[in-house]
Amino acid sequence: MNILLLTNEYPPRVYGGAGVHVECLSRELARLEGGRHKLNILCFGEQRENGGNIEVRGVESAADLPCRDPRHGKLLDGLHRNLLMTGLAEEADVIHCHTWYTHLAGCLLRSMLKAPLVLTTHSLEPHRPWKAEQLGSAYEAARWVEKTAYQNADGVVAVSEAMKEDVEALYGVPGQRVRVIHNGIDPDVYRPVFDDEVLRAYGIDPGVPYLLFVGRITRQKGVAHLVSAVPRLDPSIQVVLCAGAPDTEAIGRETAEAVERVKGLDGRRVVWISETIPRHRLVVLYSHAHLFVCPSVYEPFGIINLEAMACETPVVASAVGGIPEIVTDGETGRLVPFEPSAEDPPHPARPDRFSRDLARAVNDLFGHPDRLRKMGVQCRRRVEEKFSWRSIARQTLDYYRSLADHFRPNRLPGSRKKAEEKIFGLSPLS
Repeated sequence: MNILLLTNEYPPRVYGGAGVHVECLSRELARLEGGRHKLNILCFGEQRENGGNIEVRGVESAADLPCRDPRHGKLLDGLHRNLLMTGLAEEADVIHCHTWYTHLAGCLLRSMLKAPLVLTTHSLEPHRPWKAEQLGSAYEAARWVEKTAYQNADGVVAVSEAMKEDVEALYGVPGQRVRVIHNGIDPDVYRPVFDDEVLRAYGIDPGVPYLLFVGRITRQKGVAHLVSAVPRLDPSIQVVLCAGAPDTEAIGRETAEAVERVKGLDGRRVVWISETIPRHRLVVLYSHAHLFVCPSVYEPFGIINLEAMACETPVVASAVGGIPEIVTDGETGRLVPFEPSAEDPPHPARPDRFSRDLARAVNDLFGHPDRLRKMGVQCRRRVEEKFSWRSIARQTLDYYRSLADHFRPNRLPGSRKKAEEKIFGLSPLS
C-alpha cells in the first residue's frame, strides 16, 4: 500500500504521546511484509528523510499571519501548514491523520486524492478545555475542525475502549466506523537498565527510594495534584518530578511556586528536573524508581505508563480514560478514582480528595516492598504480552486494507443525520 501519514510531531520534534505513537507505528508499518509498503510522512518542522520505503518531509510556515489575539497564531500557523501539506501530498491508498493539527489537510486530500481518510484519537478537544489558555477563542475553531473531520472520516482508530465511547458520544460517529487499536511500546528500548551515575547527574540520591513523575506541565497531566499530595507522603520517600514544557507561562509559574513550597517540608526530598531527558537516560530513571505516578485528569491511553511498566516499575495512576486498560489494579499497580477539585489548581496546604487518595496508595505500596517487586515482574510480562508495536502495526494495516476495499470516493461518510453534507458544510459545535 501507499500510505500517507499526516502529523504535527515526528522525530526529532516529539513532545507527547502522539509523536511517540507515529514514530513507532511508522517504523513497524515499514517493516511489515518484507518492507513492501511505501510510507510518505508529512509533518510540522524541517525534517527531511528518504531512505528505503519511508519518505519524510517537514512542512515549515514562514508566513507572517495577522491575528488580533497572539494566542490565535498557533491555530493559523497550523492551518497554513495544512494547506502546504495539501499541495505537497502525492497519490495514496490511504490517508492517516494524527491530532486535529492535520485534520484540515486530511479532509481536503480525501477528495483530491480519492483515498479513505483515517483519524487516530490521541485526544479529543472537548475534554481539554484548558487548551483555551493557549489558544484563546481559537480553541473553538480547533474544536470545529476536529468535529468536522471526525464526522467525515472513513475510519477512526480509537486507542482505547474509553476513546471509542467518547468519539461516538461527542461526534456521533457510528460504532462500525470506529476500531479499537491500542497504543504500544518497544520492549527492547524500554527495559530495566541501572546506572547510579545517571541518578546522581540529576541530583537524585541512589540510596533513597523514590517515586517518579514524567510529563509536560499541563492541566491534563495533573502534576499539581501530585505536588499537593507530597505533604501527605511518607517523609522517607524521595519525589522526582521530570516536568517541563509548560503550556503557558502562568502554569509554569504556578508549578514552580508549588514545588518550592513543598521542597524541604519536614525533611522531604523533592527533585525537579525541568529539562528534556534523553530516552536512554529516562529508561534508567524509570528502572530505578520504586513507583511511577500518573495523576492525569484526562488520558485517552497513557503510553507513559507502558514505558514505566516495561522497566518493571509498578504504577499508581488515576482511573481515567484508557489507563484502566493498561494498569491492572492490584496486579501491576493501583488505580485511584479521580474526582475534580473545586479548587484549580489544588493548593498543597489544602489537598483535594484525589491528592489524599494518591498519597494513601503510594504510602501503602512503599510500605510493602515485596509486593512492589512482584508487581514489577507482572508489569513487564503484561507489556510483552499485550502491547507490542508489531502487533499494532499489523492490526492497523488490516484496517487500512478493509477501508480501501470499501471506499467510495464520491460519497462522504458524514454524520449519521447528514451523510450527504459537504466537508465544510456548516455544522454546529455542540
